[in-house]
Amino acid sequence: MTDKLISIDLSESPYSNDMVHNRWHPDIPMVATVKPGDDFIVECYDWTGGQIKNDDSAADVRDVDLSQVHFLSGPIGVDGAEPGDLLVVDILDIGAFGDCLWGFNGFFSRNNGGGFLTDHFPEAQKSIWDINGMFTKSRHVPGVEFAGLIHPGLIGCLPSKEMLAEWNQREAALFNSNPQRVPPLAALPYADTAHMGRMAPEAAKGAAAEAARTVPPREHGGNCDIKDLSRGSKVFFPVYVDGGGLSVGDLHFSQGDGEITFCGAIEMAGWIHMRVNLIKGGMAKYGIKNPIFKPSPITPKYDDYLIFEGISVDEAGKQHYLDVHIAYRQACLNAIEYLKKFGYSGAQAYAILGTAPVQGHISGVVDIPNACATLWLPTDIFEFDVQPGADGPTVALDGSINVPLAPDLGG
Repeated sequence: MTDKLISIDLSESPYSNDMVHNRWHPDIPMVATVKPGDDFIVECYDWTGGQIKNDDSAADVRDVDLSQVHFLSGPIGVDGAEPGDLLVVDILDIGAFGDCLWGFNGFFSRNNGGGFLTDHFPEAQKSIWDINGMFTKSRHVPGVEFAGLIHPGLIGCLPSKEMLAEWNQREAALFNSNPQRVPPLAALPYADTAHMGRMAPEAAKGAAAEAARTVPPREHGGNCDIKDLSRGSKVFFPVYVDGGGLSVGDLHFSQGDGEITFCGAIEMAGWIHMRVNLIKGGMAKYGIKNPIFKPSPITPKYDDYLIFEGISVDEAGKQHYLDVHIAYRQACLNAIEYLKKFGYSGAQAYAILGTAPVQGHISGVVDIPNACATLWLPTDIFEFDVQPGADGPTVALDGSINVPLAPDLGG
């Protein structure tokens, strides 16, 4: 029987669990040690540690304390792992808890986190998604149902002291270039809400002041939000400290490429079954400084797409030079405008793009001045025909599709 290395209790705060942490620091103690070839199961809180509830108000999304996230299970040491090695992680299986078959998607308030389209959706909103086996649907977004591709949004190894110092230096320089920006340019160390796992209290106090936040992806992996990192995936992580220090969390039932809603994907608590191995000296052998992975052989089978283009011209008509970020934003906005013609609100359309298995592609970066990005929307997820036709769009479900997402109720 496979060992369960880390257990959690959803009725308790993650701060009470010393096998969980919410910062990156090389001195966070390993909570378990395994050998190459071992497989094991790890349980994970949702990324907010239970701050978001299954209800019809987005007040919790509006008021979420983002300085706490993400809560990660680990770190797990691997016998023989040394800096310069590659830690090979096979994701054997992953799933939701049987007594917690739901997840959430939301838009953060512009004043608390924001998101990819925060200028267009500045207020907090939330949708709840029920999990039915491999499928999901939402009372807040009628007319769609799709198969999930469950994956960890966040997985990686501990950084070295030198790497941590480099992260802090470069991110502080970016933050300081416009310190009043809302949302901020970077999430800098913040000791007050740090959870340093099994680190002794006095040591934790000093380490928390420099420990890196878990918000972005970095050289060690981290918050990469790659939807194809699911059952059957194999990941090759650079090792920067003795033992590697593998941690995982931020499980998603489903997500569109880019996780554009930021409180994105369908966030959930659950478990993950992994196996580890080592490639000694693998970083130098293969010239690797960031993780590489093989995708899951099991993916939702959607073959028919509507593909929306975007170019490097922003909403005000300003021309930018080969800007893929703006091009993808325009592709997403074009898809949202299209779905609104079928009766969805803009917020519902945005939620669909953040949760359904849409694909994002960089389609052209050489034809000056416009990069071209595309968003691939699977048509089979809809319970009605969304193809263009001579008769124009028909509002679905007798006009009842435009029910509101859970709003920010004030207070």
